Amino acid sequence: MPRWALIVPLLALALLVASWFLPLGALLAWVCGAALIAAVQAAVYHAEVVAHRTGEPFGTLVLALAVTVIEVALIVSVMLTAQQEQSTLARDTIFSAVMIICNGVVGLCLVVGGLRHHEQVFRIEGANASLAALIAMATLTLVLPAFTTSSPGATYTPLQLTFASVAALALWAVFVFVQTVQHRDYFLPTAASDEEVHAAPPSWGRAGVSFALLLVSLVSVVGLAKVLSPSIEAALVASGAPKAVIGVVIALLVLLPETVAAVRAAHVDRLQSSLNLAYGSALASIGLTIPVVGVGSLWLGWPLVLGVQPKDLVLLTLTFIVSAITLTYGRTHMMQGAVHLVIFAAFLVLALVP
Repeated sequence: MPRWALIVPLLALALLVASWFLPLGALLAWVCGAALIAAVQAAVYHAEVVAHRTGEPFGTLVLALAVTVIEVALIVSVMLTAQQEQSTLARDTIFSAVMIICNGVVGLCLVVGGLRHHEQVFRIEGANASLAALIAMATLTLVLPAFTTSSPGATYTPLQLTFASVAALALWAVFVFVQTVQHRDYFLPTAASDEEVHAAPPSWGRAGVSFALLLVSLVSVVGLAKVLSPSIEAALVASGAPKAVIGVVIALLVLLPETVAAVRAAHVDRLQSSLNLAYGSALASIGLTIPVVGVGSLWLGWPLVLGVQPKDLVLLTLTFIVSAITLTYGRTHMMQGAVHLVIFAAFLVLALVP
């Protein structure tokens, strides 16, 4: 194991602990920011070691699940400290994650892969199953609350929220079963880099150490993101940015490790791995976050607004239409990626200037 891959997660964790006891001045903020970026690189490295040992699609599932669990913990911790002010945080973060993944990450992967390999292939069966589940889950949790009439505003009644939470968790569980057991072949990469073909997989002991360091890296990434979030939020408020931008920033920071891993996979012509990681992360984000915040809302009385605004509904619909076209033939090129990136740019612009 490279020495940096061992030192960086531990150093980032130490800085996270230090930030709890020291005032966050400009110097410490810059150091924490640098440690966050380094921890992202370490997380990607250790995730690839685990993926090489376990094989696909388990490797991408490990990274997606680990990041999502920590993302949920971050959302819950913020909502516990400021419930009323953060009633839309879960919605904003989930919607931002879907837009970042389906347009930013997928678009970047298609452009990077298209520039190097001109055309890339993937398995339609697995990609379409992922997209179908994502469309259903996003509609049940982010769209319908804006149209129901039994509760005021873009909210669900307790019964409706219970159904949406159970449905989201059930769809995610079925997807994981299909991906890892019943139809695992639908999600296997169609190509592999020479390095992966000839390199022997690491031992289970080495993979176990990397898994532990992966968790340390991810905890450090999310923890440092939370430490830096007040400064980021203050800067956003000072600039006059809308409140929803906070959810965008949280999603961007938390999804950094998955983004880097997905783009690296596309660069070595493993687009299927990129799509597994991207759509798997989006599904886990909804399937795990909604049940947790739903329980918090029902048992602890958290105010919870889930329905997206009209402009966000248009962007979500456009994203799913373009995604369905992208995944139609099992082949991609950079033009499709450029379309996704333009939609992602529109999402960012409209988040700042609604």
